Order: sequence, then C-alpha cells, then structure tokens
Amino acid sequence: MTAKMTATREAVERVAREHLPGDVADTWIALLRPAARLKHALPGEPVVGQLGGLPTLDQTAVWPTWTDEGPLTFVASINCESLVSMGLDIALPQDGALAFFYFDGQYDDAQSLVIFEEPETLKGSRVLYIPADASAIPRPCPAGIEAYPRADLSAEMVATYPNFEHPALIEAFRLPGEDLRSFLAHPVNDDTFMETLGELDIGPVHQVGGYAHPVQGPVEYEVALATLGGKIARKHPRLEQEARKWKLLVQIDSDERVKMMWGDVGMLYWMMQPTDLMARAFEAASFTWQCS
Repeated sequence: MTAKMTATREAVERVAREHLPGDVADTWIALLRPAARLKHALPGEPVVGQLGGLPTLDQTAVWPTWTDEGPLTFVASINCESLVSMGLDIALPQDGALAFFYFDGQYDDAQSLVIFEEPETLKGSRVLYIPADASAIPRPCPAGIEAYPRADLSAEMVATYPNFEHPALIEAFRLPGEDLRSFLAHPVNDDTFMETLGELDIGPVHQVGGYAHPVQGPVEYEVALATLGGKIARKHPRLEQEARKWKLLVQIDSDERVKMMWGDVGMLYWMMQPTDLMARAFEAASFTWQCS
C-alpha cells in the first residue's frame, strides 16, 4: 500500500501554530526547508526516478567498485530536471540524472561495512552524474551482486524540520550554557509536538534535499567526523563547524516492497557541501547510514 504523504508546508505550519507560542512558532517555521519526498509512483503519475532495477549509465562509464572489496550495488536514481522545477533549496543539475551506489554486503556476505567511524570505508558508496546528452543504456549488474526489484518513483513537496540535536535548532533555541535537560524542556522539543509532526511522515521516507531524517543522531555530525579523519571529540568546535557545511542530497529508507533493508530498518544518506554540488563535484559526496 502506498504511504500517504501529508507533511506539506501548510500542514507542518499548522501543527507548529497549534502547539507552540506565537514567537516560538515564527522562529521554528523560519527554519523549515523544502524537500522532495519520493514515493512509489501510481499509474499516470510523473516518474522522477527509480529504486532498484538496472541503472542507466553512459556506455563508457565504469561500474562503481570498492577497490579490493568488490562492486557496489545500484540503489536508486533521480531525474534532475524533474526535481529542479519543484523548488528545492539545493542546487541540483538542471538536467541529467544522479545514480546512487552502495556496497550493501551482497558481494562479500557483509564482511566489509561502510561506516563513518572508518573514513576509508566510504569508498563503498558513490554518486554518479549522467549528463542528459550521454549515450546511456541500462547496465547489467556485475557478477556477485543482484539488482533490487525496480520501482518507479514520483515526488511530492514536503516541509522538513531539524530535530533537537541539529545545529540549526540548537542555534535558534538553546541558550548559551544551557544544559541539555533544560533545552529538552523547550516547547520545540515537546513530545506531543514532535509526535504530531511524526504522524505526517508515514511510510518509507525516501527524500531529496531538506533536513535528513536521522534514525540515530544528526547525520551531519557523522559525515563531519569522517571528513575530519574520524578522530575528534564530539564537542570539539571544529566538528560543529564542519557539520554545518553538509546538506542532505538524498536519503533512501528501508523499503520492503523492493526488498531494501539497511541493517535493522535503517536509512542511507548521501550528503554534499553546497559548493561541491554547485560545481557538480559528485566525487566529493559523503555518506553515512543509520539503523535502529
């Protein structure tokens, strides 16, 4: 059954107005960011991408491989032109497509994991840009891996918001020197408010742009830690500064309809810095994943 998407900006703002004091609601609403929520396309809906299946790649492109480990598995692709017109606040290419690959454990029976604590393992993820004028064709999987079942994707605009650990929310509402317990008592972190917002996000949360939906802590800190070599204290100012540079490009949720299960109902996140995205430097993308 296709999940109903209801996290529109209007709906999110309405929840904020109902649960927060007026000035607090104004500040919180100003933090909202647009995103394209990807869902299984119904007959007749415009298709903006795909989960699983075979990737359409330039005939000269080399299938992404993690050196000394094996080939990556194709996870998803998005049509940039279709999404650019939706009004995202990240600078996707005006045309062409992006394809996302991940070393998902098929090839080596999950002996090698891609984890942010070991930055060298991030070679097990990849983003490829396929220009609109490329001589692209569907490419079969290399030996040792199988394609996930294919599902075409449509998109709906939603409003996303930062959670209590995100730098944007902390900067807006946490007082200097305020302890965590006091901050968690702030109206923006109220359980009823957050639960009501959560009711708007039903089903697999596949998404382009906006704030990531963390399963654990903020994904921005994880990619920042990897960028800084994996060995820096959580409260170090450099980590905070680095985390603020990263924005979500795409997240792919676990999705039983296409037999995608990332750990224990986890999520994959590809992140980029805005300057690299504008420069089309997709080799600079970073990656992390989380599960419950």
